[in-house]
Amino acid sequence: MQKKVLILDLDNTIYLVSSIGDKLFKSLFELIEQSGEFSGNIDELKAEIMRRPFQFVAHDFAFSDKLREAGIKHLVSLTYPDQIRPVENYEIIRTIPVTKFLVTTGFTTLQNSKIDQLGIRNDFEKIHIIDPGKTVQTKRDYFKQILVKYKLKTDEVLVLGDDLNSEIKAAKELGIKTVLYDFRSVYTETDDQKVIRNFSELPAYFN
Repeated sequence: MQKKVLILDLDNTIYLVSSIGDKLFKSLFELIEQSGEFSGNIDELKAEIMRRPFQFVAHDFAFSDKLREAGIKHLVSLTYPDQIRPVENYEIIRTIPVTKFLVTTGFTTLQNSKIDQLGIRNDFEKIHIIDPGKTVQTKRDYFKQILVKYKLKTDEVLVLGDDLNSEIKAAKELGIKTVLYDFRSVYTETDDQKVIRNFSELPAYFN
């Protein structure tokens, strides 16, 4: 069945967190290092903060309650002030003639600022920001809501993202086809998991 909808992730899919992470998280990293109230390797911790929501990283690295609360207080009003460059060939997304949704997890103010600095707000029918500080709902819940609200069959939808354990897993649990954006060239494509390394490869999934 022909695809009608494309659902995209934001971080490390539409732009690379590494392109802004050192500047964006400089003061947060200083706060964490000065506290020392966590377990594990600091470099691995920093890498995970650039990859996953803060609350999940704080849990996995056993942040003290004090450090976790300080981190949330710091991030809840954080914004990114400079222009952000999308990934190579992102503009191809705009040419694919389907309805598009953005579903991203993170702090509401920060995610909105990144969306605005990327200049992509008008590319989507609707943008869903899942803020773990405000809701217990997950990407799976939001994908299901989109299916129901727009009366879509699962084979009319494609989910594109970079995280096998987040949006890709959520989509598969609902029977939605997925494409993994593997910008690090780590994964090998299989029958069960399609992979692209550049957005120029995406239109083939809508022919």
